[in-house]
Formats: sequence, structure tokens, C-alpha cells
Amino acid sequence: MAIFLDSGIHSEVKEAMAWGFVAGITTNPALLAASGDISLNALKKLCKMALGHVFYQLMSSDLDSMIREAQAAFSINPSQIVLKVPCTLSGLQAVARLSLETPCAVTALFSPAQAYLAREAGARYLISYLNRSTRLLGDGVALIRAVAAVLGTSSTELVAASIKTPAEAVAALSAGADHLAVPFEVIKRMSHHPLTLQAMEEFDLAARSSTAGY
Repeated sequence: MAIFLDSGIHSEVKEAMAWGFVAGITTNPALLAASGDISLNALKKLCKMALGHVFYQLMSSDLDSMIREAQAAFSINPSQIVLKVPCTLSGLQAVARLSLETPCAVTALFSPAQAYLAREAGARYLISYLNRSTRLLGDGVALIRAVAAVLGTSSTELVAASIKTPAEAVAALSAGADHLAVPFEVIKRMSHHPLTLQAMEEFDLAARSSTAGY
């Protein structure tokens, strides 16, 4: 079970990697655009900053272009790169060709049927959008639960993304997600609880009171 930073912003990646518990980073074209660079050069920079996997989403749409882009991206750092491939018929064909040598994550899937095909194509990871599925389909947690059931005991692992709150993160794990892809600010919020601060203040007050006589 791992948590990945869902970001392409360099300052966020550097800080998150310094925390010591973030396993890697997930990106997509929108996240890379927020950093100001969607080229493969941006991927090179992220690989240098990240400690673990870097998920890169293919931007091509036809099969031949996907294969070429995948090969170019994977060659940057084969030990780190995981290729994110949209769950389309062309994308599934690309995964079937690439997955024998290259770890692939099928992304943007919205049904258990898609999850089954992605598993059969050889995907190492499936990426399911919790919050977006809730907004568009009604129940993102139910989708993650259904996808997890389809995967069963296979070697394909489920990554829950589109996580907007700490509660959604926990719900995704409870529904069967193996890993989480979480934005920078949400990870920070996951570490916070007002009762923790209250307890620390009480401990600090007790400690200062006990040493008042020295």
C-alpha cells in the first residue's frame, strides 16, 4: 500500500519527497500544464526529483503514436517510469503490446467492464477516479469497490485518484484500493486533526509545569 503525490509542480514534489513517506508521483497532461511544461523534458526533471515511480500519461490517441510516445518516455528512466494509458480500445491495445516489458497503468476508467479488459491487457495498475466518478456517476466509492472485486487476487493493483478530502482517501482504501494518488494539500490535511494539536498543547503545558521549579 503506497501513497503517491498527484502533482507535476516542482516545489510540491521536492517537499513531498523530503517527507519520506511518499512513494512517488503521478502526473497527467493537466498537472504537467500547471507546472508550465508538458514536454518529455519535464518528465526527466521529475524523475531526478522523485524517489520512486513516476507515472507519465500518454498524450497520443492512435495506437502507433502511443507506442512511439511510450517508448520515448520509458527510455528516460526505465527503473522509474510507469506509463499511464487511457482506457480506450487503442489504449488497451497499446497496453497489450507494451506491458510485457513496460509497467503500464490504465487510467480514466469508469466501469468494472473496462477494469476487466485492462487486467486482461496486462496492466500492472488501474487508476480509478473517486471524486469525479461520484460527481458524474453518483458513487465513486461503489465504483472502486466494484473494480476491486473484478481484480480479485490478480496481480493488477488499484490506484484511487481524484481524491479531494482525507475522508475520500480513507473511503477509497476501505473500498479496496491498493494505493492512493493524492494532491499535495490533501496529503497535508490528512496529517492534521485538531484533537492532535489539543493533546500536544496539553502535554506541553504539563511538561512546562513539571519543570517550573528548576
